[in-house]
Amino acid sequence: MKAVIDNVVIAEAPRDELLSIEGNWYFPPSSIAEGALVESPTPYTCPWKGVCQYYHVVADGVTHSDGAWAYPTPYPSAFDRVGADFSGYVAFGRDVSVID
Repeated sequence: MKAVIDNVVIAEAPRDELLSIEGNWYFPPSSIAEGALVESPTPYTCPWKGVCQYYHVVADGVTHSDGAWAYPTPYPSAFDRVGADFSGYVAFGRDVSVID
Protein backbone atom coordinates (compact mmCIF):
# COMPACT_ATOMS: atom_id res chain seq x y z
CA MET A 1 0.00 0.00 0.00
CA LYS A 2 1.09 3.56 -0.59
CA ALA A 3 0.49 6.90 1.09
CA VAL A 4 0.48 9.62 -1.57
CA ILE A 5 0.17 13.40 -1.47
CA ASP A 6 0.70 15.80 -4.37
CA ASN A 7 1.65 12.77 -6.53
CA VAL A 8 4.53 11.99 -4.15
CA VAL A 9 4.75 8.61 -2.39
CA ILE A 10 5.55 9.32 1.25
CA ALA A 11 5.12 5.78 2.59
CA GLU A 12 4.97 2.32 1.05
CA ALA A 13 4.64 -1.14 2.58
CA PRO A 14 2.83 -4.44 1.94
CA ARG A 15 -0.72 -4.46 3.32
CA ASP A 16 0.15 -7.21 5.83
CA GLU A 17 2.69 -4.85 7.48
CA LEU A 18 0.12 -2.09 8.07
CA LEU A 19 -2.33 -1.88 10.94
CA SER A 20 -5.88 -0.59 10.73
CA ILE A 21 -6.87 1.35 13.84
CA GLU A 22 -10.15 3.26 14.07
CA GLY A 23 -10.45 3.47 10.29
CA ASN A 24 -6.90 4.71 9.70
CA TRP A 25 -4.04 2.78 8.11
CA TYR A 26 -0.87 2.91 10.21
CA PHE A 27 2.38 2.42 8.29
CA PRO A 28 5.48 0.92 9.94
CA PRO A 29 8.20 3.51 10.68
CA SER A 30 10.59 1.86 8.20
CA SER A 31 8.14 2.49 5.33
CA ILE A 32 8.19 6.28 5.61
CA ALA A 33 10.17 8.14 2.92
CA GLU A 34 13.20 9.98 4.21
CA GLY A 35 12.45 13.65 4.84
CA ALA A 36 8.69 13.23 4.45
CA LEU A 37 7.88 13.97 8.09
CA VAL A 38 8.88 16.85 10.37
CA GLU A 39 7.86 16.81 14.03
CA SER A 40 5.05 19.19 14.94
CA PRO A 41 4.60 20.80 18.37
CA THR A 42 0.84 20.12 18.31
CA PRO A 43 -0.09 18.29 21.54
CA TYR A 44 -2.61 15.49 21.87
CA THR A 45 -3.14 12.53 24.18
CA CYS A 46 -5.59 9.79 23.25
CA PRO A 47 -7.38 8.38 26.30
CA TRP A 48 -6.62 4.78 25.30
CA LYS A 49 -3.58 4.97 22.96
CA GLY A 50 -1.47 7.51 24.85
CA VAL A 51 0.62 10.54 23.90
CA CYS A 52 0.50 11.33 20.20
CA GLN A 53 3.27 12.87 18.09
CA TYR A 54 1.99 14.93 15.18
CA TYR A 55 4.07 15.52 12.06
CA HIS A 56 4.01 17.99 9.20
CA VAL A 57 4.10 16.13 5.89
CA VAL A 58 6.58 17.50 3.34
CA ALA A 59 6.10 16.58 -0.32
CA ASP A 60 7.71 18.24 -3.30
CA GLY A 61 8.68 21.27 -1.20
CA VAL A 62 5.16 21.81 0.17
CA THR A 63 4.48 21.42 3.90
CA HIS A 64 1.11 20.03 5.01
CA SER A 65 0.67 20.96 8.68
CA ASP A 66 -0.14 18.14 11.08
CA GLY A 67 -0.80 15.75 8.20
CA ALA A 68 0.44 12.67 10.05
CA TRP A 69 0.62 11.25 13.55
CA ALA A 70 2.08 8.39 15.54
CA TYR A 71 2.19 7.03 19.07
CA PRO A 72 5.89 6.58 19.91
CA THR A 73 5.17 4.85 23.24
CA PRO A 74 1.51 3.77 23.38
CA TYR A 75 -0.07 2.62 26.60
CA PRO A 76 0.61 -1.13 27.03
CA SER A 77 -3.13 -1.78 27.35
CA ALA A 78 -3.57 -0.40 23.80
CA PHE A 79 -1.55 -3.31 22.38
CA ASP A 80 -4.23 -5.72 23.57
CA ARG A 81 -7.00 -3.57 22.08
CA VAL A 82 -5.24 -3.27 18.70
CA GLY A 83 -3.81 -6.78 18.74
CA ALA A 84 -0.27 -5.61 17.96
CA ASP A 85 2.52 -3.29 19.06
CA PHE A 86 2.00 -0.14 16.98
CA SER A 87 4.77 1.94 18.56
CA GLY A 88 5.93 4.56 16.07
CA TYR A 89 3.54 3.47 13.31
CA VAL A 90 2.37 6.47 11.28
CA ALA A 91 -1.15 7.36 10.14
CA PHE A 92 -2.06 10.15 7.75
CA GLY A 93 -4.77 12.81 7.56
CA ARG A 94 -7.32 13.40 4.81
CA ASP A 95 -4.91 15.21 2.47
CA VAL A 96 -2.99 11.96 2.04
CA SER A 97 -4.45 9.21 -0.14
CA VAL A 98 -3.80 5.64 0.95
CA ILE A 99 -4.03 3.35 -2.05
CA ASP A 100 -3.73 -0.41 -2.42
